[in-house]
Amino acid sequence: MNIQEYISSGILEAYALGDVTPAERADVEQVLLQYPEVKQEFDKVEKTMETLVRKSAIAAPVWVKEKIMAKVSLSQPEANIVPIRKLYTPVWRYATAASIAIALLTSYLAYDYRSRWIEKEIAFNELNAKNQKIAEDYNVVNEKLDKIQGDLSIMESTAFRKIVLKGTANDLTALASVYWNESTREVYISVQNLKRISRENQFQLWAIVDGKPVDAGVFDGGFAGLLKMKNISGAAAFAVTVEPRGGKESPTLSTMQVIGALPREKS
Repeated sequence: MNIQEYISSGILEAYALGDVTPAERADVEQVLLQYPEVKQEFDKVEKTMETLVRKSAIAAPVWVKEKIMAKVSLSQPEANIVPIRKLYTPVWRYATAASIAIALLTSYLAYDYRSRWIEKEIAFNELNAKNQKIAEDYNVVNEKLDKIQGDLSIMESTAFRKIVLKGTANDLTALASVYWNESTREVYISVQNLKRISRENQFQLWAIVDGKPVDAGVFDGGFAGLLKMKNISGAAAFAVTVEPRGGKESPTLSTMQVIGALPREKS
């Protein structure tokens, strides 16, 4: 037998990897027993592979190694084991099995952690969106409550005079109210009933001052509560007409909707 040819054939490496047929295994084990030079070369091959595996192995918790080793031990046959197989069962194979198992376990834990993290992130984003919507709704409600409270304070204030504007022949059912503070000249209008008009038009409030109409601002219908208009002083009456959007310098009397004079103060 040519020992060098046998060593260079690669059969020892294949045997160490377990990549041989039962017949080849028996043949290699017989050669190892008969030729010390081949046995010595096989020891080098096994040691080299074991070193490479240990360098690339992942450190595992004690309990993982114990379970894996126990499982590997249980899977090995306990009977009909010849001494040569027991002697040359590569230790590094156990390290390989442990490394693979640990790598799979680590990958699973990483995947499981990421899945849980994504689920929690989605849930957090949904909860955050709901909280944001609740906060927005809360702010809207607060603004409406503040507006109502502000309107009530004006309507109940003795500093403001209320002028009721009743419908004209153009619309006998029309009704609006003006709240005017003579001291601060502030004017607010409240609409109870005004007909709908086209988008090209707007309502325009007029104050009658010294017998002449004075522009008090334009507005669209459909608002709730009080609407702040232009400041006016010396008013004796108020009226609302329909004008082109943006208003006019003088009223179109034929489109007058409501009109009302200041109530006389009791002497």
